[in-house]
Amino acid sequence: MSPILGLNLNKSIRFKMNLMENLKKSANRHFDGLQNDRYNMQVSVKKLTLMAVLTALALIIFIIEAQIPMPIPVPGVKLGLANAVTLFVLFYGTGKSRKGSGAGDSDGSVDMGGSDNAAGSSGVGESGALPANLTTANAFTILLCRIVLGAVFTGRLVAFAYSITGGLLGFAVQVVMKRFVSNKQIWVCGAVGAVFHNIGQILAAVIITGTPAIVAYLPVLIIAGVVTGVLTGLVAQFTLEHLKV
Repeated sequence: MSPILGLNLNKSIRFKMNLMENLKKSANRHFDGLQNDRYNMQVSVKKLTLMAVLTALALIIFIIEAQIPMPIPVPGVKLGLANAVTLFVLFYGTGKSRKGSGAGDSDGSVDMGGSDNAAGSSGVGESGALPANLTTANAFTILLCRIVLGAVFTGRLVAFAYSITGGLLGFAVQVVMKRFVSNKQIWVCGAVGAVFHNIGQILAAVIITGTPAIVAYLPVLIIAGVVTGVLTGLVAQFTLEHLKV
């Protein structure tokens, strides 16, 4: 065999080997992409399903609570148990993350999975049936759906302005409080959020009715907000501890 022929043969063999290696890498990347797409779809379905269940739960609690007469004859005083669902979603996943690496995203939610095991069991709860985290945006969506649907189903469309004002103000304060309290202090976040919820309702009532005298109800609403807020906060806290999420 001539040297030139042997050299060309070696080049041809190396070219074919490099081609096979590149094809193998391309196939692996394509397979990993399919696995990641399948994983992301599974996580999205789980998250949407959980959000739908939590929205329905909050709505049911709200509708049942609306039928319960309160012993205190002060407008705006109520148990607010539906807020326990909002607190549950707001703190969902933070317990695991703080025990783990502690790395989180901008709104306090944490990705429990890594890039190496994205197609495995990461991104779901310990049982594999729940997503690892819910975001602040998810909590806001559930709150908004509950307020809108609650006003429609209970027929209290006039009270929608009070509910949305109080709900948004209370939620904003709870989002801020979340950064300063642990999962053992969710009841504190519940109490502060309930107080500001009632303050928001009073402000809305003053603006809508043009009656500043309504502010006289504020001390009673603040006390009631602390009591009911602690209750709803403890409900969310104990539920998160029980589910270990």
